[in-house]
Amino acid sequence: MGEGMTRAPEYGETLRIKNLRTHFFTRYGVAPAVDDVTITIPRKGIVGVVGESGCGKSVTALSVMRLVSRPGKIVSGKVLLDGEDLTAKSPREMRQIRGNKISMIFQEPMTSLNPVYTVGSQVAEAMVIHQGAGKKEARDRTVEMFRSVGIPEAEKRFGSYPHQLSGGLRQRVMIAMAMVCRPRLMIADEPTTALDVTIEAQILHQMKELERNMDTSIMLITHNMGVVAEICDYVYVMYAGRIMEQADIFSLFDHTMHPYTTGLLGSIPRSGRGGGRLYNIRGMVPSLLSLPKGCRFRPRCERAMPECAEHEPELYEAGRGHWVRCHLYRDSGGGETR
Repeated sequence: MGEGMTRAPEYGETLRIKNLRTHFFTRYGVAPAVDDVTITIPRKGIVGVVGESGCGKSVTALSVMRLVSRPGKIVSGKVLLDGEDLTAKSPREMRQIRGNKISMIFQEPMTSLNPVYTVGSQVAEAMVIHQGAGKKEARDRTVEMFRSVGIPEAEKRFGSYPHQLSGGLRQRVMIAMAMVCRPRLMIADEPTTALDVTIEAQILHQMKELERNMDTSIMLITHNMGVVAEICDYVYVMYAGRIMEQADIFSLFDHTMHPYTTGLLGSIPRSGRGGGRLYNIRGMVPSLLSLPKGCRFRPRCERAMPECAEHEPELYEAGRGHWVRCHLYRDSGGGETR
């Protein structure tokens, strides 16, 4: 159904974000950064959450980790990890879960790695804290993990400082840190943004291999539809805090439905297009403090109808496992998610 994934019944679920609302309470008003979002991450596969900057995808990830800071607050909904609601956990309980059952890779490793400690000691520390490993065991497993993520001369790199490594190697260290405790879920927030295309391809391949070999589910946060096409199995498209379209990767690319998704795919550079300008979606993402009435994408939509200005559409099932929030598909016969 719309709250799940096509693969979920076969393998079960690792994570279910259910009707999540995370709002920011500012002096100018309330900004609904995540507004009634439901996402399922199965036990097998890589799920992409995509959209422009400001759509709410990173706030969704931070909500899962319970790292939303003031003035942000989770106001309703559930985040179920193996059936346990993380929104009901105490700060102490969450510290045991972060880095152990759930890990996160941030988009800029230099801001996540401590410059005064070696990268090896920072990765090994996670095993000492969360799994009670001794120093030698932690070092050996860290070196082994460095090798598994493609870091050359792994033993030598254990003693390197962050500034001594290239951007690609630092990102591999972050992946090793995220995977060393064999988490149930890894959240990767724009993990290849600052990397060149060659290193990006290597990192994506490494993430796919880790998902296959270590039985870890991956939630990939990105604005890059090319990255989504490369490694994701299922995709959620977000806009202004809402899910606009969700489908398996083949349905999304072969039978794109929502005008916003069409715009995102149309802006991907492709060889053979000639020297013309790249397509871009007109207008800007609206301020969350003054969202348009009706459909949130309406002011930028090339297919907007009068009713789009009056009523916000529900999510309609326009194909098996393919859901879209658009009045164009209201009469598709699939019903609504809720």
